[in-house]
Amino acid sequence: MSNKTLIIAEAGVNHNGDISLAKQLIDVAAQAGANLVKFQTFNADRLVTRTAKKANYQKQTTDSAESQHEMLSRLELTESMHLELIAHCEMRNIGFLSTGFDIESINLLLNLGQECFKVPSCEITNLQYLRHIGQFEKKIILSTGMSTLGDIESAIDILENAGTPRAKITVLHCTTEYPTPMAEVNLRAMQNIHAAFCTAVGYSDHTQGIEVSIAAVAMGATVIEKHFTLDRSLPGPDHQASLEPEELNAMVTAIRNIEVAMGDGIKRLTPSEVRNKSSARKSLIANRDIKTGELFTPENISAKRPGTGMSPMRWDEVIGRKAKRNFLVDEEIEL
Repeated sequence: MSNKTLIIAEAGVNHNGDISLAKQLIDVAAQAGANLVKFQTFNADRLVTRTAKKANYQKQTTDSAESQHEMLSRLELTESMHLELIAHCEMRNIGFLSTGFDIESINLLLNLGQECFKVPSCEITNLQYLRHIGQFEKKIILSTGMSTLGDIESAIDILENAGTPRAKITVLHCTTEYPTPMAEVNLRAMQNIHAAFCTAVGYSDHTQGIEVSIAAVAMGATVIEKHFTLDRSLPGPDHQASLEPEELNAMVTAIRNIEVAMGDGIKRLTPSEVRNKSSARKSLIANRDIKTGELFTPENISAKRPGTGMSPMRWDEVIGRKAKRNFLVDEEIEL
């Protein structure tokens, strides 16, 4: 990863199975300035049983009588669709990324030239899947929703033992709820993950709004992943918990501003402060006309702007000394 935050605009399944909609999502992510636009690669038959029920948030945003399998079947991307999307990403100068949810999908993405693998939270306890990804020694972004530190440790160990060095693994703190309530974000857990495993860390954000992603960058996130959509009112499981285009723009802009604002941590005068210092600071001045030989006292001197003369920090040094010349009211004191 570079020193700049890697911003992943998560299109996910918000294309609703429509390649035209998927390309529009790529356009939005590119326009916003995201580094990558991410989709999901899966086969419903390999991912879920035909009797599996939907998650509660999915029931609220889609037909509650429909099974997970039926919903996901409509959201699959074929190999040819992947090729179209990759080509469109190249045209729009944004990176393509997809999360593979099974070994066959990982192999497809590998054959399509993907250089980084995103492990979704639901696969962090899938030994065979993790072992398969780890053998390729590529960069890995590991989401940790629904996980304990023990789950994360086990997953990292599996990836390392399979061949991927820890330096290539970025762990994303995540809460698997759409949208995530603020009280369940627990953003400090991201820092604890970094302390526990000495990996790069980031945040996969399922909250509403953009403030938590921005805060995560200020707290050390090197990767931010955020769902987005063309319109939250569209049908589908993830649209309601996603950013709309203008919000995605605002998030990317805010993150880039925070990166600059973080600085290097050394407390020094900035160029702007150097220019402002003399007009904002104060100098010791005569409170009234002072004659030669008169003692400087708290009654005849004080501190006023501008700060072009003697610093008020020398007050004790000046009090009780004799004036070496006449001073007019508001004139800067000299010793």
